[in-house]
Amino acid sequence: MSRSFLNRGGGWVIAQTAFMALVLSTGPAFQGQWGVGSACNLIGWTLLFIGAAFGISGFLTLGPNTTPFPQPREESTLVTHGVYSIVRHPLYSSLIFLSFGWGTLWMSLPSLVSAALFSFFLNIKACHEEAWLRRKFAEYEEYARRVPRFIPWRVGHRGRGPHQGRPHG
Repeated sequence: MSRSFLNRGGGWVIAQTAFMALVLSTGPAFQGQWGVGSACNLIGWTLLFIGAAFGISGFLTLGPNTTPFPQPREESTLVTHGVYSIVRHPLYSSLIFLSFGWGTLWMSLPSLVSAALFSFFLNIKACHEEAWLRRKFAEYEEYARRVPRFIPWRVGHRGRGPHQGRPHG
C-alpha cells in the first residue's frame, strides 16, 4: 500500500469496507423469524429510505469535495449547506440508517449487532476526520457546536468542542 493511501486515512476506508461487508452478509446468512414480519418490513424499509436520502443528498451536496478518505482534499472547502446544515456527516448517517434497515428487514440479530458495531466504528472515524477538519477549517469548531454529528433530531444537542467532554454522535 502506498504511503499516501495510508496518510490520507486508507486504513479507515479498508475497515469501513469490511464492516459494510459484515453487515450485508450477516443479514441473509442469519435471517430470523421474529413473528413480526410486517412491522420489521415497515421499519426496515423506512430506515433504508432515510439512509438513501441522506446518502444521495450528502453526495450531491458535497460535490467535488467527495473523497473516500477521512482526510479532506487539499483543495476542499467546508460544506455547511443542504443536508450538511442538519448533520455534519450525512454519508455516515446514511450508512448507519442503511445498516440498521438491512438488519431489520432480514430480522437478523447478528446483522443488527454488526450495524451497532459499525455505528461505533463510524463515530470513532468521524472523530478522527473532525480533527483533520478542525486543522483545515477555522470555522469548523463553530459549525460542530451548531450541528449534530449523525442524527438531526437528537433532543438537547449542544455541540461540543474537542476539549469539552466526550464526542457526541
